[in-house]
Amino acid sequence: MTGSSNDSSPDSAGTRQKPTIKLCHQTGQLPDVAPDWLTAHERERFSGLSGTRAAEFLTSRWLIRQTLSKAGSITPDLCYPVEGRPTTSACPAGWHLSLSHSHGLSACATEYCSALGIDIEPSRRHPQWKKVVKRWFSPVEQEWLFKEDDPHTFLRVWTLKEAWLKATGRGIARNLQTLEVRRNFELYGDQPDDHWQACAFYTEGFLCTLVYKQTAGNQHGAWPVITLLEPPPDDYSLSAAEPLDTHWEPVFQRRIRAKR
Repeated sequence: MTGSSNDSSPDSAGTRQKPTIKLCHQTGQLPDVAPDWLTAHERERFSGLSGTRAAEFLTSRWLIRQTLSKAGSITPDLCYPVEGRPTTSACPAGWHLSLSHSHGLSACATEYCSALGIDIEPSRRHPQWKKVVKRWFSPVEQEWLFKEDDPHTFLRVWTLKEAWLKATGRGIARNLQTLEVRRNFELYGDQPDDHWQACAFYTEGFLCTLVYKQTAGNQHGAWPVITLLEPPPDDYSLSAAEPLDTHWEPVFQRRIRAKR
């Protein structure tokens, strides 16, 4: 099974409960003047950044507005997130957000009235993963991951944990074991309900993993809407971005069960 980028129209009310993922490549360019669509808080943060970090910040904020524009059927210049960490929208109201960026690619996931988390990593990135597993993962995870001895499998587990922590609003410290990934990717989380889902796919040379809640109208087995957008223009203007042709390849889709 493979999919293609196909979201060229705003998300309708009938698909509000289906998560969407928007991706775009960073241009590496920085405008001479900060875009006037930044909020005061965003402008303050941007003023303290430079180089790659500044480009990542601007691209992610531009992508948030493109994502909310598609979701809420309004123009991008009217969209903006809440102040602080952008996990929900201020306009249009009711949308939850999650951001990730890595090595020139940015991702923004959104779902209506339900928290979610996304993480992306280059598919060929192979850190010293055994040290990470030994220090931070559960004994169950250590046993099967060391036996399998595959950095690609580790990367799938790592992005799962990152996405889970974003979706549940927690940092890495002391929380990596709140989601236990067992052999064959059986998933067990510390949340009290069984409505959590996870899916992962490859696209543009990256592994993308999303954790979200199953809601009415979003049944297990349905994939998020995945779209690659054209990169932001050099001046980061907010005209609606066009979708680009791309393909994605599913890796897994799993239910996250509550630990008993």
